[in-house]
Amino acid sequence: MNLNLKDKRALVTASSRGLGYATALALAKESCKVAVNGRDEAKIKAIAEKLSKETGTQVIGLAGDVSLPDVPEKLVQQTAGAFGGLDILITNAGGPVPGSIDSLDEAAWQKGIDLCLMAHVRLIKSALPFLRKSDSASILTVTSLSVKQPIANLLISNSVRSATVGLTKSLALELGREGIRVNSILPGWTETERVTELMNARAKANSSTVEEEAQRQAAESPFGRMGQPEEFANAAVFIVSPAASYISGVMLSVDGGMYKGML
Repeated sequence: MNLNLKDKRALVTASSRGLGYATALALAKESCKVAVNGRDEAKIKAIAEKLSKETGTQVIGLAGDVSLPDVPEKLVQQTAGAFGGLDILITNAGGPVPGSIDSLDEAAWQKGIDLCLMAHVRLIKSALPFLRKSDSASILTVTSLSVKQPIANLLISNSVRSATVGLTKSLALELGREGIRVNSILPGWTETERVTELMNARAKANSSTVEEEAQRQAAESPFGRMGQPEEFANAAVFIVSPAASYISGVMLSVDGGMYKGML
């Protein structure tokens, strides 16, 4: 299938590793121009150069922490300036700190809100003037399976990411008349650096090993394993592409069947 992504212009935030990196790579392989983003300027510039060499397409690296109020607009402006516009926005961000209601203070909650909700809001708001000029505008928010099935000890993520799903669905209804599609992917447990960090935390709490915790989590999937970043990326690239032109307002679980609910 031709996804018709050649020369489309995309910004993928939090793409120095994990799901964001895999998605940026997959887009670049489809000849999409991609702006990658991370907090470490030297690292993200090196990643952009690596992806460009591997795929033969234009990739630029933009440094910045998307949880800070003034960064999202800068990233969007830099992307549109480099590519002459914007067609695809993938709003991804790291996860908030784990913890319970007793262990998390208000500062942790506010940081989680800025990271897992307001980063999406600010990025989308900044990108809309450019997306409105595109003939194939698409927004993808990256959330979590936790919006359907809460994950133990991830109280902030469970709570705040649900608000981003509400944002996504609302914008799909609001922006559809302008031809702008808005969807979300709800990844389940995937073998990323973030998940390794969570497994480390569990191992310490349970006096077990990282390997034991990873095996226990993988067993919850009918496949008996966690996902790979590339499996998430394949779904993400399709859903933002013109090939998915009549898909909007969808909250797509990419979780290997881990979610136990019917809806």
